[in-house]
Amino acid sequence: MSRGFFRSTLVVGLTTLLSRITGLARDVVYASMVPAAALEVFVLANQIPNLLRRLFAEGAFSQAFVPVVAEYKTTRSTDEVRGLVDSVAGTLGLLLLGISAIGVLAAPIIVLVTAPGFATKEEGQFPLAVEMLRWTFPYVLFVSLTALAGGVLNSYKHFALPAFTSVALNLVMIVFAVWVSPYFEQPVLALAIGVFVGGIVQLSILIPPLLKLKVVRLPKWNLQHEAVRRIARLMGPAIVGSSMGQLSIIISTAIASLLSDGSMTWLYLADRLVEFPLGVFSIALATVILPSLSAQHAQQSADEFSATLSWAVRLVCLIVIPASVALFAIAGPLTVTMYHRREFTDFDVEMTQVALMAYTFALLGWSLIKVLAPGYYARQDTKGPVLIAMRALGLTMLLNLIVVAVLAATDSLKSEGAHALLALTNGAGAIFDAGALYLGLRRRNILHRHPGGVSLLVKIAVASAAMAAFLVWFSGTLHTWLEASTSERAIWLGMLVIGGGAIYFAVLLALGVRWHQFKVQTAVAAR
Repeated sequence: MSRGFFRSTLVVGLTTLLSRITGLARDVVYASMVPAAALEVFVLANQIPNLLRRLFAEGAFSQAFVPVVAEYKTTRSTDEVRGLVDSVAGTLGLLLLGISAIGVLAAPIIVLVTAPGFATKEEGQFPLAVEMLRWTFPYVLFVSLTALAGGVLNSYKHFALPAFTSVALNLVMIVFAVWVSPYFEQPVLALAIGVFVGGIVQLSILIPPLLKLKVVRLPKWNLQHEAVRRIARLMGPAIVGSSMGQLSIIISTAIASLLSDGSMTWLYLADRLVEFPLGVFSIALATVILPSLSAQHAQQSADEFSATLSWAVRLVCLIVIPASVALFAIAGPLTVTMYHRREFTDFDVEMTQVALMAYTFALLGWSLIKVLAPGYYARQDTKGPVLIAMRALGLTMLLNLIVVAVLAATDSLKSEGAHALLALTNGAGAIFDAGALYLGLRRRNILHRHPGGVSLLVKIAVASAAMAAFLVWFSGTLHTWLEASTSERAIWLGMLVIGGGAIYFAVLLALGVRWHQFKVQTAVAAR
């Protein structure tokens, strides 16, 4: 079983890697062409529909839709699966069309609420943000329908093409940034139009393979369909749970708009670097295991269910712990290599570096959430994660209030590095969320303890420390990196990554860690 998971994860991971590479190229283009203060406007206009995307597409909808589709595919006829897909596509499409229309009309209010600082910052920032949001908001419609098509394809073990849609989006946005934006009086506006066009392209890519499966005929509004009503019931708590994390981000964005010009850009670019390993590995792994967990639950295979979850957690620890350590150790060199050119100044590098270092504390939490949450959703339990997410949001909001109160009391809202504190508060919430999800699965005897788990964590920590020592010793000073040419930076960074990775796995091997420890094992799992 683990071989199939590895193969599917590899397919999604490699495709997602291409997506992250093109996404990083897109962000490099943005950083080099648009000053940090101006790029803030696009960051906001792009962030809002992406928050809704995570809510409706990658969040509540997928978590409710995929398990139901997997159950229908396992226990029902093909005609019944068609009826489900047609009803969900038509109902979801019309609902999101209405939401998109409301978003376009209410754009001024949305900008004022989510970024109050724009009203008092550089003249023209607020109306530009409103105009850009009116272009980007409909993206939530396109990407949610893309997620629906991708969810169906994933249920039939077709993972590559749904993952490739993000590559297409990035390529479209790069085209608009490089070749279309020069024709605009406000070049940054072209980036927003690129999001709109990219959403249409993403959906268009998945329509042919979806039709080829013959599981969709004609989308129709059908709230009376049993599965549509069940998905809606499952989405209710899931929307609340997913919205907790998104509300945390919105609050952080609103606070960031009150800080120094460029704060939202620095946080965005740092987050993009952290999202690279998260998207390439953790999201790919979660995408692969959810349909399998759903099928295992439908077949009442409790041992296989636990073994799959345990395998995913061990794999996350193996990859994400050293990735977090490495990102922290070479945050400066990485930021310089990726972004430092043209409009992106030395000061921007320093501010993005501290934000990246702060975000590394959240990476393991975010990754574990990605693989632990399916343990609930595959069982069609959306209430458990909701309660946990609400507590995590409460912690994050409390920490945010403390940060704002301290900064305001010391007249430090505009001080250098204040934005990094927002990254730390989100990290604390993510770690709390992941820990609570894990304990919840253990208490319910859904996830069994794997023999040697603590010993494995100790070995991973030792190997990560050895890797960190190598990276810090050979990375040099930030000034040296700023003075180096682009090619010198790339070669140097490549050597650090290869050398650090070699040391990490060599130490693991010397400590007795072997590949067979990462196979799915149902027989030896300790309860």
